[in-house]
Amino acid sequence: MPSDNERNNRRNRGGDSAQRSDASVRAIKVLDEILESTDPLDANYQYLLLLRHQLEIDEQQLAEAQEMIQKYDEAYTKLTQPANRIAVFLSGNEDGTANIALGDNEFYTNIDPNVDAAELKTGTRVKVNDAYAIVGDLGPAQNGQIVKVNEALEDGRLRIGGDQQGQNSRVVLRGEGLKEAKIKTGTEVRMEPNGRVALEAFAGKENQDYFLDQVTEIPWDKIGGQQEAISVIKDAIELPLLYPELYERFGKRPLKGILLYGPPGCGKTLIGKATAYNITQEYKERTKRDVKEYFMYINGPKILNMWLGESERQVREIFSTAREKAKEGYLVFIFIDEAESILRTRSSGRFTNISNTVVPQFCAEMDGLVSLENVVVMLTSNRPDYIDPAVLRPERIDRKVKVVRPDRQSTSDILGIYLHKDLPLDWRLVDEKGGVDQAREYLVAQTTELIWSKTHETEFLEAYLRNGSVDTLYWKDLVSGALLTSIVERAKDYAIKRSIEVKSTKEGVSWEDMERAVRTEYKENEIFPKTDNLEDWLKLVDYEPDNVVRLNPIKAKKGSQVTRRNVI
Repeated sequence: MPSDNERNNRRNRGGDSAQRSDASVRAIKVLDEILESTDPLDANYQYLLLLRHQLEIDEQQLAEAQEMIQKYDEAYTKLTQPANRIAVFLSGNEDGTANIALGDNEFYTNIDPNVDAAELKTGTRVKVNDAYAIVGDLGPAQNGQIVKVNEALEDGRLRIGGDQQGQNSRVVLRGEGLKEAKIKTGTEVRMEPNGRVALEAFAGKENQDYFLDQVTEIPWDKIGGQQEAISVIKDAIELPLLYPELYERFGKRPLKGILLYGPPGCGKTLIGKATAYNITQEYKERTKRDVKEYFMYINGPKILNMWLGESERQVREIFSTAREKAKEGYLVFIFIDEAESILRTRSSGRFTNISNTVVPQFCAEMDGLVSLENVVVMLTSNRPDYIDPAVLRPERIDRKVKVVRPDRQSTSDILGIYLHKDLPLDWRLVDEKGGVDQAREYLVAQTTELIWSKTHETEFLEAYLRNGSVDTLYWKDLVSGALLTSIVERAKDYAIKRSIEVKSTKEGVSWEDMERAVRTEYKENEIFPKTDNLEDWLKLVDYEPDNVVRLNPIKAKKGSQVTRRNVI
């Protein structure tokens, strides 16, 4: 800040300059009067003209100097003024004052009369002086932290934060641009730098649709060999939706959760999608309403997150989306694949895992679905014994449906689905069997026979039991819907390569292709367990490990010659 002496000196210098300017003007006027009274032929006349010219030059230079001094004084004054603070405008008051926030502090302050108070909007930046009075409008900030909304409150405020490390949950206001915006749980918004007002919600795909999966047309007859599981699902889910009046009459509430468990590759995910499609179609016909399914496919490991609270936030987001879509009239299916990865049995002691917080959050959300009639939760797992008992108890997961390996008839049914009538078959086989349908039936029967035969070639494992007996496991004990699908796909590859080699478009899938595909597929699946994960491996092949002492893998060589390698 300039001292009083400096101000006085500048003021005196300014006064002296003005006085000199006035004196110069008076001197020119006097000189003009002298010139008028002097004869131009007088020898002094030219000297008087030169003197007048010099006075004009001095006057011009003095004016320029005064202008430079004035600019200097303005710059000096501006640079030595105290800096204005930048706050965020929260709201105006009826008495003409305003509420502002500056960092973590709030102020009840005045507004400079030169500032149009009507133009100040919630979230805009304002300049405040030493007295914290608003002296300028800077408009909304263009930067700020991106956060996710945990909850949109009924009064318009937003609850954010609390789901990432180092964040505390807080309630913030909506900026002017978000007053009428529809903001849901999980929406990303940009905060102004003080963190008091949400200014912007980002356009694009809604965050809640992240788990939305497209459900293709999968009629029940496209699923082979799971009639018992399908029957339980239809009774548990379809009937309450189609006949709500009967359930109300008996005071029975609809089931909310189903667990599909069993060995891998046996159609648990396929059954889940088929459930969403078929029940929606039945519901449309029954109610005569254009209802759509909302199928949320959640892969367990994908929602695991190292940050404290992030996995729990995603669980809340999933169920919040389900509730919103249910209120909009959708039939909502929450399908959680590999559920044991996030709903694992909780541990105690010094070292705990993420399930200790995710499982209670999931249970709380399941309990919150009681009042909704059109939300179904489906879990799948290869190891249901790893899932926390609190999840699987009745009134949360009410039905446990085992998806078993295909039996002999189911194997034929599944092969018949993938060896469909539109698949090109070998023309020689078609001629030999007397038609396409007969050729298809032959391929299905022969392939089923090869897989289900009990020969040295199809042996793959011996299980030595505690009671002294020995169980031999064959190819048929490893069969699954995924394996049968892969066999047909391999056979197609062989047929395509043959068509390229012979340069013919008439080639199709032959019995030789199917036979070769079966042997190749099982050869690739000859993966035997190590001793430290024997129990897990037996569970995955759907074999009870309690009484197994050891395993003896079998590898076939040249006809009936068999080699055995002991695994203790």
